[in-house]
Amino acid sequence: MSIHRSRWSIESLCRVLRVSTRGYRAWFSRPVCQRQRTDLKVLAHIREHFVLSNSTYGRPRMTMELKEAGLDVGERRVGRLMKLNGIRPVRTRRHRVTTDSRHSLGVAANVLDGDFLANAPNRKWAGDISSIWTTEGWLYLAVVIDLFSRRVIGWAASDRMKKDLAIGALDMAVRLRDPSPGCIFHSDRGSQYCSHDFQKKLTEYRMMPSMSGRGNCFDNAAVETFFKSLKAEILWRQTWPTRQQATAAIFQYVNGFYNPRRRHSYLGNISPLAFEAKAA
Repeated sequence: MSIHRSRWSIESLCRVLRVSTRGYRAWFSRPVCQRQRTDLKVLAHIREHFVLSNSTYGRPRMTMELKEAGLDVGERRVGRLMKLNGIRPVRTRRHRVTTDSRHSLGVAANVLDGDFLANAPNRKWAGDISSIWTTEGWLYLAVVIDLFSRRVIGWAASDRMKKDLAIGALDMAVRLRDPSPGCIFHSDRGSQYCSHDFQKKLTEYRMMPSMSGRGNCFDNAAVETFFKSLKAEILWRQTWPTRQQATAAIFQYVNGFYNPRRRHSYLGNISPLAFEAKAA
């Protein structure tokens, strides 16, 4: 109503809206109640933390963020304010399969056997490769994740989905972690992981190979979940003109958000780095 006051009188506006001028003036001069003040304060924090989460947090994670920031607020209030103000996390798309298991290379047994729990770092690792479309063409990303904390500890990107891509991610993880002998490395049956050179690397690093069952994506669910988060929370939100730009965005996401900040329900809704620090 206030935006039309410069063009029409209060009396005319009240007549159209069928309210009394006395009632309007009483409402206009009435001070903001404590509940409204609190809502405005909480909303300001919601907007700030929504940006910090790359526009990914829904009501439960947002409530935890606000409580950690010192606000005494419940999920219902957070959900109501997010809904009223159109604050919604971005939804996902369908997954594109990149695994090529049509080869005659050797396949390792499924040592992991769906057990994604690890009682310490560097006991169980998992790796996989996914694709990202750019204007230049496909960019392929290989990652290695420590199943103890779900932290991304190695990754490599290339315009070709070859064995060197998987080896590059593994080499990075080993340089960072230097695992003890016997660490399990789980992957799918893709030719990159079944290749002689990759298996030779596992032997060199004294790691135990493990591979998913044929056509069973759930056998490597932890890495699939990471790729789903990466694409939904950053990569699918815009068009990437070059592979270099997409690679830079992945680096920023992994090191600036996913590892140090993103809350994981599997970890009790704390980040991988916080989980490792807590367990140390």
